[in-house]
Amino acid sequence: MDNKVRLSKLMSEQGISSRREADALIEKGLVIVDGKVVDTLGTKVDRDAKISLKKEGQNLQDQKLTILLNKPLGYVSCQPEDGYKEALDLIREENRDKKFKTNKKLPPKLIKFAVAGRLDINSKGLLVLTQDGKIAKKLIGQDSPIEKEYLVRVEGNVEPYKIEQLEYGLILDDKELKRAQVDQIDTHFLRIVLSEGKKRQIRRMCELVNLNVTSIKRVRIGKVKLGSLKPGCWRYLEADESF
Repeated sequence: MDNKVRLSKLMSEQGISSRREADALIEKGLVIVDGKVVDTLGTKVDRDAKISLKKEGQNLQDQKLTILLNKPLGYVSCQPEDGYKEALDLIREENRDKKFKTNKKLPPKLIKFAVAGRLDINSKGLLVLTQDGKIAKKLIGQDSPIEKEYLVRVEGNVEPYKIEQLEYGLILDDKELKRAQVDQIDTHFLRIVLSEGKKRQIRRMCELVNLNVTSIKRVRIGKVKLGSLKPGCWRYLEADESF
C-alpha cells in the first residue's frame, strides 16, 4: 500500500496550515521535510515525515488575524445583497474593544477573511472572521466537532417531549441530525448546543416541534465565549485562546 500523501494534504491534517496556505508556502520554498526544503507543488511524502516551516514561513502564519465580533441584528455574515450590511463593515478601529490590549494592527484592506460559522441576518452574537485556514477548517470543516452554544427565545409551549425531540431524532435535509444539548432556562428561553451547522438549523429544528423562534444569540464557539463584548464591537483572538 502506498504510504505517501501530498505534502499540502499532510500539512493540513497536521494542523500546520490549510491546503491552500500549504501550497503557497511550498511555492515560496518555506517548507522543510525531513531536513530538506520542498518547493514543488504536488510533492508526495511519507505520512510519518517530519514537517516544519522556515522562520519566514512561521512568521507569515503567525501574522494571520482572527477576529471575534458581536454581530448585531441586521447584518449578514458575508456577501451582502443590495440594501444589506456586511458584518465585515463593523471591523473598524473605533469599534475595537479597548479592554483588550494588543500590538496588532488592522491592515488597510480587510482581505482574505473567512467567516467561520455564519449567523443569519436575524441572529446575533459571536462571529469569527479569520485569515487563518487552520482555524477556518477547525470550525467549519465537515467533520468539525466544535460546539456552538446559543440562547434561543421561542413562542409556544416548551414541553418535555419537545426538548427530547430537539436533542435527538429530528431529520433535516433527509439526514438525521447529530445529538444536541437542549436545556430550558426560563419559560420561553432555551440553551441549545450544536456540533454541526446546517442552514437556519435552530429555526428549522424548532419549527418541527411547533416552536417559533423569536431570538437567537450565539454565546460560545468551542472554548471561546462572547463574554462582555458589546453588540457591534470586536476584538482579536488572544494568543492564549483556542477553540
